[in-house]
Amino acid sequence: MLTRKKFFFLITGYVLFSVATLIIAPFFGSESLSWRNVLDAVILHHASVDADIFILHRLPRVLLAFLVGGSLALAGGSLQVVLKNPLAEPFILGIAGSGALGAVIAISVPGLYIHAGPFSSVQLFSMTGCIICIVIIYRLAANTIGISMNTILLAGVTINILCGASILLVRYLVSPHLLVSMDRWMMGGVDIIGYREILSIFPLLLPGLVLLFMQGNSLNQLAFGKEMAAGHGVNITRVQKQVFLGTGLSTAAAISMAGPIGFVGLIIPHAVRRLTGVDHRVVLPASFCLGGSFLTLSDLVARTVVSPTEMPVGIITAIVGGPVFLKILLKKNRHV
Repeated sequence: MLTRKKFFFLITGYVLFSVATLIIAPFFGSESLSWRNVLDAVILHHASVDADIFILHRLPRVLLAFLVGGSLALAGGSLQVVLKNPLAEPFILGIAGSGALGAVIAISVPGLYIHAGPFSSVQLFSMTGCIICIVIIYRLAANTIGISMNTILLAGVTINILCGASILLVRYLVSPHLLVSMDRWMMGGVDIIGYREILSIFPLLLPGLVLLFMQGNSLNQLAFGKEMAAGHGVNITRVQKQVFLGTGLSTAAAISMAGPIGFVGLIIPHAVRRLTGVDHRVVLPASFCLGGSFLTLSDLVARTVVSPTEMPVGIITAIVGGPVFLKILLKKNRHV
């Protein structure tokens, strides 16, 4: 049984680990930074190159990685319960494919360059693609008795396939020198400068996170089956809608800024359940903390392992996530 004391103890552990990651990660990279110089700049306002690198380059990058990783992990933990599929993750809804198509279109047509406040043209087109996908899937899955989860899965897979084919068509038609930018975006990354880009994801991210964080008790009931959940007063249709919308908004915000970074939403919720149990009042906030820390540390590896150059963080998450995915799949097959 999850008591208030146990809940506080578990969440405090995850939060402390996250805080430690956020404090330590910015100091490491291709260029080593002095703790003393950074602290002098923050406390005594003494300007230094180390402080500029820390405040303007490393810290925004670490914060973005944490928000993106946490959002994807939280969405994955919610979807795995609602869809009754341990292999579910945010990208299964087709949002990644539609967001990627929007970004590729923005990159391929120079005349589409737009800069509105903190939003770039690539981010705006990616967000637009994600939102269109959310609307299409919802319209397809909604019926008189609720939302069909099977239709959501089939629609998501189909949209990903269609968007993948469309991306190949765009790549075939564009000038070859633009392919490098497309490939770099498709690999995923959180290399930003300053805090303007971070602010741009909050209009979609915050509502999505709020909707998902509210589902802890309901997901606990759904984990035992729809009949039992309905018997305990859970409005199943409303929970499905909120999880779908929350996942869509948070994933759209993450993808539009960082690109399609895979496997975080798959492996982190499983890791949390192994570490602290299956109570989703803990799993959801813990997944956010651990997912954010995981992507932050993955980005740390990405920017140091081939120093002085950098590796896209999506490659690191794929290297780690691929074997874990296969292990989960094999374990599932043994129980079939």
